[in-house]
Amino acid sequence: MGNLALTYSNQGRWKDAEELNLQVMEARKRVLGEEHPNTLSSMGNLASTYSNQGRWKEAEELEVQVMETRKSMLGEEHPSTLASMANLASTYSNQGRWKEAEELEVQVIETRKRVLGEEHPDILTSMGNLALAYRDQGRWKEAEELEVQVMETRKRVLGEEHPDTLTSMNNLAFALKFQSRNEEAISLMGKCFQLQKQILGPQHPKAETSFKALKEWQMENIMIGL
Repeated sequence: MGNLALTYSNQGRWKDAEELNLQVMEARKRVLGEEHPNTLSSMGNLASTYSNQGRWKEAEELEVQVMETRKSMLGEEHPSTLASMANLASTYSNQGRWKEAEELEVQVIETRKRVLGEEHPDILTSMGNLALAYRDQGRWKEAEELEVQVMETRKRVLGEEHPDTLTSMNNLAFALKFQSRNEEAISLMGKCFQLQKQILGPQHPKAETSFKALKEWQMENIMIGL
């Protein structure tokens, strides 16, 4: 049931994922207990579905609970604890709490580098999240530098068509657009959308978001040229 919920999430079917994750979480609490690793995983997955629906406060409450429990049971440097910290940092960013997000994300990156190595996918995710925090504060150059590093490393480690690589391409395109580098942004977003359409399907929310941005940017460029 938990795996099916993750599959729903990967298809952008957030409501289906939420309902199934909620059912799994409550059953695991009852059968395994509130502090069992599988229960905490379910809570984290449910928080993720809340985030994907923009329900930041609900996501934050669950993520704090998961993070604190994992810290006490597994230690501050355990990969699962670090994953919880990274998720909470993203939720802070999505609420505009940039300073809190940045501090937590930097802490996660430094610890993951020490524990997992510089090119581990989890580190690249954290670096991408930190780049988003920079971007949302208008720190475009810092965001761009991090996004380029993440994208190029993901291409090498995961491949050009991996969904995480495509996420980096999308984020970098936005960083370029915010610096008024329109042609570069349109070119990269166009490539990103074509790959997302091919890999994820045209109805996936990420593909739809990329397509919407691409069309808006193309239209703006036409208007500028008139």
